[in-house]
Amino acid sequence: MQRYVVTYDISSNKRRVKVGNVLEAYGIRVNYSVFEIEVKSKTQKKLLENELLKILNPKDDSLRFYNVCQECAKKSWSLGEENAPFERNAIYYF
Repeated sequence: MQRYVVTYDISSNKRRVKVGNVLEAYGIRVNYSVFEIEVKSKTQKKLLENELLKILNPKDDSLRFYNVCQECAKKSWSLGEENAPFERNAIYYF
């Protein structure tokens, strides 16, 4: 299982909403344009990429994936009242 922090900057409201909906199927929104997601396999990762590529306009939009290793996720923390980063019961699976 791979964990990612995903950020985006998308100029179109319509595309932004669609990308947000796709990412929410893989994890949780932790900020307006920031998600923590978990991908179970290479196949699932490819499906996610394909879904997003159908929506994005590469010339106008930016979507970044930051890999977070399992040990790094354990060392992450939050100063707010929200769940800890990558807290198991906070991640949604489909």
